[in-house]
Amino acid sequence: MPLAFLLRPSTAAAAAAAATAAAAFFLLRIRRPPTNRRFFSSLRSTMDGCRNSALLVISAKSPEEDVLARSLISKSGTLKLGDEEEIRVLLGSEVDSTNHSTFAAQLYMEALSASRFGRFLIWSPRLSSTHDLVTKNFHDLPLGTVCLADIQFKGRGRAKNVWESPAGCLLFSFTLQMEDGHKLPFLQYVVSLALTEAIKELCRAKGLTQLDVRIKWPNDIYLNGLKVGGILCTSTYRSKCFNVCAGIGLNVDNEKPTTCLNAALQEVKSTSHGLKREEILAYFFNKFENLLEIFLNQGFQVLEELYCTTWLHSGQKVVIQEKHEGQPVEDTVVTIQGLTSSGYLLATDEDNKTYELHPDGNSFDFFKGLVRRKME
Repeated sequence: MPLAFLLRPSTAAAAAAAATAAAAFFLLRIRRPPTNRRFFSSLRSTMDGCRNSALLVISAKSPEEDVLARSLISKSGTLKLGDEEEIRVLLGSEVDSTNHSTFAAQLYMEALSASRFGRFLIWSPRLSSTHDLVTKNFHDLPLGTVCLADIQFKGRGRAKNVWESPAGCLLFSFTLQMEDGHKLPFLQYVVSLALTEAIKELCRAKGLTQLDVRIKWPNDIYLNGLKVGGILCTSTYRSKCFNVCAGIGLNVDNEKPTTCLNAALQEVKSTSHGLKREEILAYFFNKFENLLEIFLNQGFQVLEELYCTTWLHSGQKVVIQEKHEGQPVEDTVVTIQGLTSSGYLLATDEDNKTYELHPDGNSFDFFKGLVRRKME
């Protein structure tokens, strides 16, 4: 059955495309790297719920990037986070990951083949927001830096929504730059596609059942009809370039509040071998780097067919309800065909007239209150 939506005039769609405003930063001081004993004590206190202290562990793929990590740690008063959180930093090489760290950086680095993204890793057992960390320290970190947290207690969502993120999620944000503002709205689609393709490729590589992960336009990841992930891309414009931070949250081992990847694998076939966060993250960057190069050089049109086979909406019928003053509600049934050149939904009515559908900006669900614009 077609879905019904109420048409409400709104300028929120245009506002949502604007770059995010710069936030006020609270300057934080980096202390000298603690000893392992002090580190593990800090790790325990952080995991026990202490929210005024952020512990960061930095790992690098190459010796050159390891030098950058040591340089960053040696600086005083550089990193910023907010909420009056104190930042403490340690090199990954100084941590016994087999006994204490919940993220195996070495396993991740071994699976990573990307040459630009994910090679500089910041892991935290508990952090207010990975997105805030990379956003507020964008110019102090190498491009392609990824920040990963086991638990977030102030994660960011659409329209300034705040998310509590339980253990078992893959929670990360990373940095990149783009020059072409016309391509910027499509970046979240490239990120979404890279994530779904990475999960499928990893399942094949491990001989596991294929997971039917799908994209719900514009930035949600679904599995078996339930949401298991989301994408958030924000940007600021500076020196003729867009500084972009892309964030992803994905349910890997946490079955609540919806479901997760490994629970779905267990339902299909009982197995002790599931997907690991380290593997998913590495496969994501391997795939993203490849898709991003295609996107930047050839445009999104080259990827659109693959994207439309992955999302939930091809052929979906929706009802646009338009009400003019003094007139009864007018229903128009349209069918979603794909994406327009500006990145919104392309739809046609029964007379083959084409429309561009925008979210009205007032609903959490993008498909409640679509605003149509007739196309020439």
